[in-house]
Amino acid sequence: MKEAIAILTGGGPAPGMNAVIGSVAKTFLAKGYRVIGLHHGYSGLFNPNPRYEDMDAFKSDYIFNRGGSYLTMSRFKPTEADFENNFNLSFFTENNIKLLVTVGGDDTASTANRIAKFLEKKQYPIANIHVPKTIDNDLPLPAGTPTFGYQSATDGGAVIGRAIYNDARTSANWFVVVAMGRSAGHLAFGIGSACHYPMIIIPEMFNKSEITIEKITNLVVSSIVKRKILGMDYGAAMISEGVFHALSDEEIAKSGVHFTYDEHGHPELGKVSKAQIFNELLEKRVKQLGLGVRSRPVEIGYEVRCQTPIAFDLTYCSELGMGVYKLFSEGKTGCMVYINQEGFVSPLYLKDLQDPTTGKIPPRLVNIESDKVQLVISNIMNYITEEDYEVAKQYVANPEELDFFKILNW
Repeated sequence: MKEAIAILTGGGPAPGMNAVIGSVAKTFLAKGYRVIGLHHGYSGLFNPNPRYEDMDAFKSDYIFNRGGSYLTMSRFKPTEADFENNFNLSFFTENNIKLLVTVGGDDTASTANRIAKFLEKKQYPIANIHVPKTIDNDLPLPAGTPTFGYQSATDGGAVIGRAIYNDARTSANWFVVVAMGRSAGHLAFGIGSACHYPMIIIPEMFNKSEITIEKITNLVVSSIVKRKILGMDYGAAMISEGVFHALSDEEIAKSGVHFTYDEHGHPELGKVSKAQIFNELLEKRVKQLGLGVRSRPVEIGYEVRCQTPIAFDLTYCSELGMGVYKLFSEGKTGCMVYINQEGFVSPLYLKDLQDPTTGKIPPRLVNIESDKVQLVISNIMNYITEEDYEVAKQYVANPEELDFFKILNW
């Protein structure tokens, strides 16, 4: 029987999924392997009747530059009982599968790590290589290397963000924009800085202070007042949804939101409009202060996950897909494929990246101390500082409450 590989996609989509699938398939087909696409993510590995199909040259060529994922994705998280009782080894043996390729973000990588350890423990001769994706850009790749999908999502988000900013200027309004990013603020900061938003709020900014609803609202009001001082009655605030993820239960209760949770224990932020919630809170605060500002909510997330990938991700994902074969041919397993700044492919072993206690792959956060971030905060964003107190008193009675640095305890 011809040797085969299987490929699955987990978590949520990101631009470039199909470029990875297509490139992996094209490369292994050219080397004489059978390529099997497994639908519904990891659930297929713990199902006696998984849905799968062969990837031929035509399918691989047809999908590689399209948005979305040809292989149906899933957030399924196997339990320890699933590993012991439901792992479908016959799927691998009956199809002579020698390699499992997993494509996904931090949760998918963490499960890939568990699978790699499980296969090693059982001495099953099946290699496992992971391809890191996420528009959140929060997998711990070295030297700031982006996860695939991030650049395309940022580009698509910036198209929306620029249009919103032009609307704000045209209509003399403010907009509250919330961008995806469960743990880290890369996407929100990337879009916000590209569009020169006067206020950007990401969880990493609260490195010296607890995140609260009041602080988030005051940061936006600080920007509104500063812009009034500058003679601009318009603007937009970019907020990462990750600030919601970091709120205490008490603070979430204050917001009035009731979350459901996914298989990994994360609040399903996509089911509620964070922009709507923050905008309502902002409206109450603005009305209380008598600032006479109108604001509108906008959510950025699902709009950019399945967009057509830009050239960067098409090239990057193709390289990652071909890199999978290089690592496999060298006998590598239990790793992520990584391409450094010089273009060389190497493995990043999941066991070396995992948290020693939980076994999960920790997220990569925005380096709030970096020049890249601090220059935007210092030169692009608008907010009240101590030097503005006197002139700000024509708009608010206590401008020190809106001092950007005091709010964050910087």
